[in-house]
Amino acid sequence: MALRRALLALVALALVAASGYAVYQRSFAQGASSLKAASNGRLDLFASVVEARVRRLEPVPATIQLNPAVLRLLQAPGAAHAAAANDYLSRLNAHLGSLAVFVLDVRGVVLASSNAVQRDDSLRGEDVSYRPYFLEALAGRSTRHFAIGSGGYAGYFASHPIYDGPRVVGVAAIKIGLDALEQTWPMLGAPALVADANQVVILSSQPAWRYTSLAPLPTERRVDLQLAQTYDSLRLPLFPLKVELSVDEDTQEVQGLLHGDEAKVSAALGQARNRADFMVLGRSLDGMDWRVLIFTSLASVRHQALLDGVGGAVSVAFVILLALYWAQRQRIERQKLGAKRLLEQANAELEQEVGRRTQELTDANTLLRKEVAEREQTEKTLRAAQDGLVHAGKMAVLGQLAASITHELTQPLGAIRTLSGNAAEFLRRGNADAAQENLLIMARLVEQMARIIDPLKSFSRKSTACPEATDAGRVVEQALFLFQLRLRHEKVEADNRCQPGQWTVWCDANRLEQVLINLIGNALDALRDAPHKRLQITAEALPAAQPPVLAIHVQDSGKGLSETDLAHLFQPFYTTKASGAGLGLGLVICRDIAAEFQGELQAHNVPGGGACFTLTVPLWQASMHPKTPVTP
Repeated sequence: MALRRALLALVALALVAASGYAVYQRSFAQGASSLKAASNGRLDLFASVVEARVRRLEPVPATIQLNPAVLRLLQAPGAAHAAAANDYLSRLNAHLGSLAVFVLDVRGVVLASSNAVQRDDSLRGEDVSYRPYFLEALAGRSTRHFAIGSGGYAGYFASHPIYDGPRVVGVAAIKIGLDALEQTWPMLGAPALVADANQVVILSSQPAWRYTSLAPLPTERRVDLQLAQTYDSLRLPLFPLKVELSVDEDTQEVQGLLHGDEAKVSAALGQARNRADFMVLGRSLDGMDWRVLIFTSLASVRHQALLDGVGGAVSVAFVILLALYWAQRQRIERQKLGAKRLLEQANAELEQEVGRRTQELTDANTLLRKEVAEREQTEKTLRAAQDGLVHAGKMAVLGQLAASITHELTQPLGAIRTLSGNAAEFLRRGNADAAQENLLIMARLVEQMARIIDPLKSFSRKSTACPEATDAGRVVEQALFLFQLRLRHEKVEADNRCQPGQWTVWCDANRLEQVLINLIGNALDALRDAPHKRLQITAEALPAAQPPVLAIHVQDSGKGLSETDLAHLFQPFYTTKASGAGLGLGLVICRDIAAEFQGELQAHNVPGGGACFTLTVPLWQASMHPKTPVTP
């Protein structure tokens, strides 16, 4: 009897311990999952902040070559050109809020810098040809990476080659400061770090972790880093904690484990010895080869799991004690009444009740797991949709900017190619005057290309036009001149009835010429497959309009425009050309330019076949401005 009681006691103790352990494990798993979800949310926010503050300035070096002062400095280095370039880079750097913007020649010598008047971090005149951002850009590739610059200031460098035609003549680079990211550590609420592609810690909420290596660097890699002075002269010791990381290729999530002595881990993380229990989570930053790691303490989760386990064990012990008390009572009653059968029936009923409740609990647990799985799937779907919308918005903005610049530079570049061919032919024939005239026109077109970027920055924010008294016939003549080679090659009969000296209009001459070039180019495209190719340009005054305007008609003998074309002609990205031949932005931009000088652009079909585009421009009046020499 005593042995039986001892065995029952051991079984009860084992059941209590197993129940407490099961509740502990379950509570710990749920707590760790909740903590992981919260930490991942903070990591996503932090990763977004890092990418927004660091990567927003990466495209800047690609735009520096558009400034004429920079290209002149690389073509003819000198103090005068350097001063203009330094002034432009200084203003650009002040507007962007970066640490420095500088330009290097093909030898790696800094010719111009935004900090040229400062001693720290200027680099002007220094040779930085050993830097990877220079070597990559010199090879024609845009690059970006972390490095410690001169003066010991760390930053994120982005560079882009500068072209003069097909030849790389220099490198533009920008240094982006990382000090602003130090203010974002509190949002993580735990020790954290940022490691670069070399697995070197470049940013951390723990100063002792900075510039340590998460993994041993091979000797060859250390030599390369020292030659490039990526981390200046730092020795890069190993990270004080042993961390094993694994990366999910689909979600780019990073998970890791901490190894080593508990006291060492606690000291490195600034925690008490009995709280050295941490979960390592991270993110790989898109396009930067950086990783963000956060060390989240599991002490609160483990403490709560311990309380739940103790509570579960106490509950089971209470149930066991209750069962024992009931059995003892039944035994006493059985002994008193001698009703062994009733005691067995009571035990059977008790077992049936326990089974029923166990089944209910099992069903409830199954339903709860299903709901948790559905919520996790919903969260993943929502996160994927949000990422897609953000990516689509970024690509839309980049696409519009690239499309606008490409379209507006096509015609001037074609004209320069035509004029350069004419100049070469004139020089071969010994006609230096004609060649000089073509070269002067080419210089004017280059200046015009430099100003194209102002009206193309966006459709909603345009530069202020500079109207003046302009000879409309001269502008038409110059626009047709740019297409002389194409007119002869395609055998198009051009009839220009708007001659110089007939009409004086009030507008910006360069913008009027830009609109006419686009309309003439479109007309020539429409005549490509026409049996009879005829281009006619006429003009007529409309004095009844308020204010009086000059209507310039550009008419072709092509197949004309369909009803659908007429309905959508001035909508962005709608084009009647074949796929890849047009972007659908030319007429939209031309209409906006016409509206700037109070004009209009309309289109209609003409009897007999063909389309006609009518551009109205205000006529010059003495009340507008004293008449100045009329030049296009």
